[in-house]
Amino acid sequence: MVGSIEANGRVHSNGTIQNYNGSQDKLDELRRLLNKSDGDPLKIASVGAGAWGSVFAALLQDSYGQYREKVQIRIWRRPGRAVDRATAAHLFEVINSREDVLRRLIRRCAYLKYVEARLGDRTLYADEILKDGFCVNMIDTPLCPLKVVTNLQEAVWDADIVVNGVPSTETREVFEEISHYWKERLTPPIIISLSKGIEAALDPVPHIITPTQMINRATGVPIENILYLGGPNIASEIYQKEYANARICGADKWRKPLAKFLRQPHFIVWDNSDLVTHEVMGGLKNVYAIGAGMVAALTNESATSKSVYFAHCTSEMIFITHLLTEEPEKLAGPLLADTYVTLLKGRNAWYGQMLAKGEISRDMGDSISGKGMIQGVSAVRAFYELLSQQSLNVLHPDAHKPVAPVELCPILKTLYKILITRDSSTEAILQALRDENLNDPRERIEIAQSHAFYRPSLLGQP
Repeated sequence: MVGSIEANGRVHSNGTIQNYNGSQDKLDELRRLLNKSDGDPLKIASVGAGAWGSVFAALLQDSYGQYREKVQIRIWRRPGRAVDRATAAHLFEVINSREDVLRRLIRRCAYLKYVEARLGDRTLYADEILKDGFCVNMIDTPLCPLKVVTNLQEAVWDADIVVNGVPSTETREVFEEISHYWKERLTPPIIISLSKGIEAALDPVPHIITPTQMINRATGVPIENILYLGGPNIASEIYQKEYANARICGADKWRKPLAKFLRQPHFIVWDNSDLVTHEVMGGLKNVYAIGAGMVAALTNESATSKSVYFAHCTSEMIFITHLLTEEPEKLAGPLLADTYVTLLKGRNAWYGQMLAKGEISRDMGDSISGKGMIQGVSAVRAFYELLSQQSLNVLHPDAHKPVAPVELCPILKTLYKILITRDSSTEAILQALRDENLNDPRERIEIAQSHAFYRPSLLGQP
């Protein structure tokens, strides 16, 4: 019937209605670019099932999953992770609070296992509940059912597009394993990395290693086929159809068609050629988000204190961007927008809050149950170690002598002492803000703008 839901869309398992007008055309266009013939479905594999990786796979499934003869979407996660009883009980509450989810599970004969888990008569596993649309790091936001694969070789060996959803700290290891399964491939896949984080390499000269570079070196896939997607967004809100935008960065050949393929009415995807710098900025904001959480907890959510911190952390970030790029002003909008949302609601800010409140300890590590990997911790170490190198010395504006760049970044130094060496308590972040010798944030920005600080070697450029 013309105008009916059946003609123009379908009801999602999460209760929303998705209009499919134009989605088949976008799918067909990408299939043509990848030289896919009739009867040969486009295979998309998402590697890693954290919050963003799971949501990304679910968005694709919601948009294109109905075209089963043209596309197959699957997600890999490691097997064997048990869901604790408290999480199982909370999951049961979520299910019963959502009539659409409850009906879906009953229809799929999958409800009884959640009852048994609530009673303690059964153990659920993360890969098991993901098939029903529940990400263990995001229980409160049910997704659509997903095709879950626990064997990495099965997931990726013939994939046309691979989405990297594992943390930066695990990217190299996972893709080194994947490389063994691609030895017989005739054509390299396209890889979209969602990972935000960096590593610091000090030899032969100090430089940053990003997840896309790790993937390139581990697999030999040409860098032209590897892209980064990031933006100011929270995974659960994106799946709830809150308006969001992102950038997909990489070579001309793939970024524009992929931006078009990924774009939805509530999720606008732009494209940009500057792959590495955007990727590095995605890691940098996680550093300062941890400190923001500490300040919020220690000052009882004082808006004034948080604004003081924001002024100082953004001035440090702007200073660092002048070291990394010749045209830092091009990054100001994306960097500040991503920083803003991460400081408001991201897992790194949550981690800082919980540390300051004493509800978690540094001894628990940076992989937290129910939240996943806190990538800001490793980023603090990487940026500190990198910016401590004397070969990168800059002229100190007051002392008029060469100093390592980190000496002009007091918040980064303080976070390093709190999180890495553990020489300081979380209260040290407030002491750093109250230091009478702390420069006006505007002065740090002026220093960066008036001096030739750009160090192309930091991003591996000559």
